[in-house]
Amino acid sequence: MVTLTRKATGNGARPEFLSLTFLPGRGMNVFQIKASIPGRGDISVLNSPSVETVAARLNGTGMDRTGGASVGFGEAFLIPYPNRIFGQASPDGTTLTTQWHGRTIVLPAFPRRRETAATPAPAGPPDNMGMVMHGLILKSQAQDVQTQTTADGQTATAVIHAGDFGGHWLSKTDLHFTFALTGEAVDETITATNVGSEDEPIAIGAHPYFALPSGDRGQARIHVPASMMAVVNNYHQEFPTGQLKPVKGTIYDYRSPEGAALDDHALDDNFSHLQRTHGAVEVKVIDPAANYGVDVDGLSPEIKTVQIYSPQGRKFVAVEEQFNFVDPFGKEWKGMDTGMVTLHPGQSTTWRLRLRLFTPNAPSR
Repeated sequence: MVTLTRKATGNGARPEFLSLTFLPGRGMNVFQIKASIPGRGDISVLNSPSVETVAARLNGTGMDRTGGASVGFGEAFLIPYPNRIFGQASPDGTTLTTQWHGRTIVLPAFPRRRETAATPAPAGPPDNMGMVMHGLILKSQAQDVQTQTTADGQTATAVIHAGDFGGHWLSKTDLHFTFALTGEAVDETITATNVGSEDEPIAIGAHPYFALPSGDRGQARIHVPASMMAVVNNYHQEFPTGQLKPVKGTIYDYRSPEGAALDDHALDDNFSHLQRTHGAVEVKVIDPAANYGVDVDGLSPEIKTVQIYSPQGRKFVAVEEQFNFVDPFGKEWKGMDTGMVTLHPGQSTTWRLRLRLFTPNAPSR
């Protein structure tokens, strides 16, 4: 683990970030961010278990065979594709095949869920359809990790030489990371550069689990500046139909500046047609009972969707600001621009996220 730190300067009178800890050997996963909140003291911004629990989970077996355990805590980075991709499954179910501009991509598939008579498979994709999600760098080792002290905090830089992502991608890619910690903000920047000789599709996103310091999920609120959401067959498989529906008039309308309550709603949804404020996609997670809020600002113009994940009974909200729609290579979208960026050899694309703390009912800027 590598930790960036700074000393508190607000004497407890204003919210401020204190530290950021990340895992260079796990795709630069941000394990935890700490902050000081007026009236509450030091808190954990991200929902993560103990170091010992994480060490036991990251064992390279079962769901962690391809690094899947890295997505269950903190903030994992999802490259070269966030979210889910569906495709033709191999006979043994270990890989799936999809197409991009007439070229074949073979990906390591997630195991299909076993169905029982009591829980039959709901209607969805055919049995020969496989699924993969969350990208291909969850177990990647970062190189050249460097930290530097700044006027009000620290920064870290690193590079992952992803190559062809283990033989699964169409060209070779380098990923340059920069984390910057100050009292007022945490900035995360990732630049993907095509260092190979072929064109390739690239999308970037993150999977941060934001904790609710009060532990009271029912009164927590979220603001998502999206007017549309993707229709899926069900929450069991999350297979997109290729349709988008308006959020207006539904429980999924989180556009109010004050947000809307989570209540007991289960969320695992892809929101789009995003309104920007000062050029950013501003999502807010608000915990009034803790006098706490965090702005999750997507600063890259390539960010087209936000996946919100918050199962019933869980005391977190995952806010996944990403380039692409779910299943971006899927035929169900009928040629729609699904957000994948085409990188020609030598070209780059950058994803940038900024976190800012605020006190609810007070100006956040």
